[in-house]
Formats: sequence, structure tokens, C-alpha cells
Amino acid sequence: MVRVRSPRYGRKLDDFTVGAVYAHPWDVTVDEGMLALFAASFQDAIPTYASRVAARSVGLRDRPVSPLLLLNLGISFSVHDVSEQAIAHLAYTDVRFPAACYPGDTLRASSLVLGKKPVSTGDKGVVHVRTQVVNQDGLLVCSFERKALVPPGRVAERPADAPHAVVQPDAPPARLPEELDGPLPPPARQGGFACAWDDFEVGDVITHEVGRTIGDSEHMQLATLLRNSHPLHVDEQYSRSSSFAKTRVVHGGLVLSWVLALSSRDTAGCGVWDLGLDEGAHPSGVLAGDTLFAASKVIAREEARSGAGSVTFRIVGVKNTPPRALIAQGADLFTPELGKADGRVKEKVVEITRTLLLRRRS
Repeated sequence: MVRVRSPRYGRKLDDFTVGAVYAHPWDVTVDEGMLALFAASFQDAIPTYASRVAARSVGLRDRPVSPLLLLNLGISFSVHDVSEQAIAHLAYTDVRFPAACYPGDTLRASSLVLGKKPVSTGDKGVVHVRTQVVNQDGLLVCSFERKALVPPGRVAERPADAPHAVVQPDAPPARLPEELDGPLPPPARQGGFACAWDDFEVGDVITHEVGRTIGDSEHMQLATLLRNSHPLHVDEQYSRSSSFAKTRVVHGGLVLSWVLALSSRDTAGCGVWDLGLDEGAHPSGVLAGDTLFAASKVIAREEARSGAGSVTFRIVGVKNTPPRALIAQGADLFTPELGKADGRVKEKVVEITRTLLLRRRS
């Protein structure tokens, strides 16, 4: 007699145990080809991530893996155990990149369940996890928390978790690699982008004028490159019955990365490192064919050391209408959508706080 099995992955609300650590099965070596494809897809302007010369000039041994690639890999690795059954990704908090990762490093990830609770209607629940990405030596290169909306109950035919001894440390991760914790030397080149630390004042609003239309095969290729296994992003048959849009939805980590990249020439072109992302959310989804735009507001600015300072931006992404036009219409772009009594911006697809270490002009 033939045995027929239909394994399913991810978890529903009752499958999560607060305090449990799930060691995700993916084990991926990041090579130069992955870096090149990611860089070409997003065009983030931070020179440290794009140029070996710029990276070595600030004390790193080579061009590092972009933190946004690390974040996307961490999210995608965790889908297998955490969110393959999820209805929606709700929030990013306390995203940090405490050490540099380099081409040739092999990455794996784990997620610690921090909390779970049903919503008041009882037909779904919110799960809160902390995911950490480490290299082959156990060096922590990315840590973040996220919340996902999941169905109630349990996943039928979910395979048992493989035995593991992964334990996540309780200490908060650093915000900066040790190599960058000191005075910065002069830039490796003259010229470059005109957005040094000195150029920003708290309250400044910048509308980034170039948009980015998302291609159908493009977002699917990137989702599979990252090992994101949620059928909502790659399976049209599944999406016709299970997606709010009745078609595939673009992975939120990609939307976030495109929006940050769209803002980067005006905010991050003199950047040295991402000190962290926080208070992030996806108020609405993005489909192939949508055009993304970005806007930024300076919410904090601090002197950090000789040659550099930190600037914190509230960055929003909107679809199909430039932010300058929305602001002219009276849209409140920079107040979080969650909790708004009125004045919701239906075009907003992502909002997040990004803190950057930027070079000083003087």
C-alpha cells in the first residue's frame, strides 16, 4: 500500500510555544553573485556596501554583505518555521547589524518565540518572535523582532522539528561592528553624494522623486533567491483562493528594501553603516505592476565621533502616487497608520525608522 503524505510548514497559533527556539533548516553561503544581484536590484547608495575601496577605508577587511540582504535572508529563512501559514507580516522592531558579514560566509538563523495572543475576534492571532542570523563561526550578523498575524489552531501533518541545541543570547546586540567603533578617516574619494551629516536638520522632509515599478518575474526571482517559501509570494493557484488580492503579493522585505534604496541617494549616500531599523510596519500590500515611491523625515540627529554622526529618519513608502502629490493633498505621511482615528493614507505600503552613521563634511 502506497503511503501518501502532504507535509505542511509554518505554524498556526497553537503550534507556537512561548520561549521555544526554532532552528531554521536553511544553510546558505552568500557569494559574490548573490551580492551583485541584490545590489543591482536595489541600488542602495551607501558606499560601504557597494565598494571594496570604501569599505576598507573605514576599517572593514572587505566589502560587507548589505544589511538589507541579511534582513531579507533572516525573514525568509524563518518563514519555514514561523510564518508560512501567516495571513500578514505586521511589524519589524529592534533590527540590528552588530557585525560585518562577508562574501563566502555561510548563514543560518533561529527564531525565539517572545509572545503569542489571539485577537479579540478569536479568528486569528499575533505571534512575536526574535530572529537571529549567524555565520559559520556563530558570529551574530543580524538580529530583529517581528510580528505576524496567523490563523488559529494547528498545522496538520507538520513534520516534527529536528533536534537542536540552539540558544539565543539575552544580551542586546551591538549597533555597530567593532571595526567601525572609532574616528573615521577621510573619504576614500572626492565627490560622491551630497548628503553628509551636516546637511540634515531635525524636521526636514525629503520627497524622493524617482519611483520603482515592480516586475512580476523580478519579485518572484528575488523571493526564491532569498529562500522565502510562503506560497503567497510565488504560487498563483494558492493566492487566487488565499490572497486578499486574489493574486501573488510582493514579499514585504523586498518592498522595504526598494523603499529604503529609493531614499538612499538623498539620505544615505554618505552613510557608513545601518545603526538600526525600528517601528516598521506594512499598512498595505504591493502587487506586481505597482510603482513604489519614498519620502523621509529627519527625526533625530546626534554627533557621534570624529568624522561622523548619526541621523534618524522616518521613511515611508507609498504606491502609485508620488509622496509630493500626497503631501499637497494634505496626507499625513509620517504618523504611523496603526491607531489613526482618521486620515489613513491608503497608498502607504511601508513605514519604518532608520538610523544611519553618516560622514561629517567638516
